[in-house]
This record gives sequence, structure tokens and C-alpha cells, in this order.
Amino acid sequence: MNLEKENKLAKQINEIFHTAVVNIQRERRVLVELRQDLVPPFLTYAKESLSFIHLAHFSCVDWIEENKFELVYILWSYEEGVSIILKTKINRENPKFVSLRNLWPQAETYEREIHEMFGVDFEGNDRLGEFILEDWEDIPPMRRDFDTVKYASEHYFTRPGREDAQDVRETIAKHSGEKIPDFAKKYSIRRDKE
Repeated sequence: MNLEKENKLAKQINEIFHTAVVNIQRERRVLVELRQDLVPPFLTYAKESLSFIHLAHFSCVDWIEENKFELVYILWSYEEGVSIILKTKINRENPKFVSLRNLWPQAETYEREIHEMFGVDFEGNDRLGEFILEDWEDIPPMRRDFDTVKYASEHYFTRPGREDAQDVRETIAKHSGEKIPDFAKKYSIRRDKE
């Protein structure tokens, strides 16, 4: 396997960002971990100097055990045919980060979704209001301390007219002939059927 492009990229990154942890995951994929204060200058450098002009994706991971959120940016270079996966961790209590919509306008959509689903505020993005969820009053639903089963049982299966609601796992198992694994049964909303 020829990793010449990936090794060259890793060297270029480490020459400018000395504290970056750079790992070549495989051909065409380079992982970069940075302190949060270095993310905006790194993304600017990647876009303007390294030809990573495409923001392919931006997401968030809840590391509740560490009291951190991990922001993950995936960049693509059409010239090099390589992607950079950039990761940084921010505090889970009062999570804030800078908006990067000035670099990529589509970052605004990702920021709005991450704000709504995880509660991260993106300073400089003035469109962080209601986006996907309507009239949501609970904690952000993608946080790991959000109790999905409790929320669903309180809001969806106690309403009149939903008495015949079926568990998705049961329906799939019935059609496929497969048995529901024991570990999955505890997540069934329709526990009264057990």
C-alpha cells in the first residue's frame, strides 16, 4: 500500500501544528486530533493551503464519562483524493465553540443540528433557534443522559389511538424470522408484551 500522499500530508500538518496528533488510518484517510483553540486556524490552513476545500461532514459525539463532547470535522481534497478527519474535545458543561460558517457556509446547517441535538452553542451563528425539533422542552435528545425509552413511553404510547403500536424490533423479527437478541429486549418500548 502506497501512503506517500498521506505521509506527506501528516508531515505538513506537524510542521505547522506541532501539538497535533496525526495518524494515518489507512489509504486516503488521515486522522488529526487538536486542542480546540487550534481548530479554526487548522481548518483555514487545510482549506487555503492544503486544498481541502470540501467540508464533507461535521458531527458530535457525547463522551459523558469524560464530561466532554467531541466535534468531528471531515474534510475532502479533490486534488489529493484524501480525507482529513479532525477531532477536538470541548467541555460538556456549558458547551461552546466558534462557528465556522465563514469558512464553509454549509457548516451553519451542521451547527444548527448539533446545537439542537447536543446543546452546543456556536458563537457567531445567529441561527441557532428551533431547527428540526418542534416545541422541544427536554434536554437535547442526542445526549447520552437523555432517556429515549422514558420519553417515548411518556409521549407516544400513552396517547389515545396508539394502543396498537408495535415495537420496530418485533415487526422486523416477525418478517425476517429472526429472534430478537436478549440484550435488545430491554430497550423495547412495548415491555408489557414480555
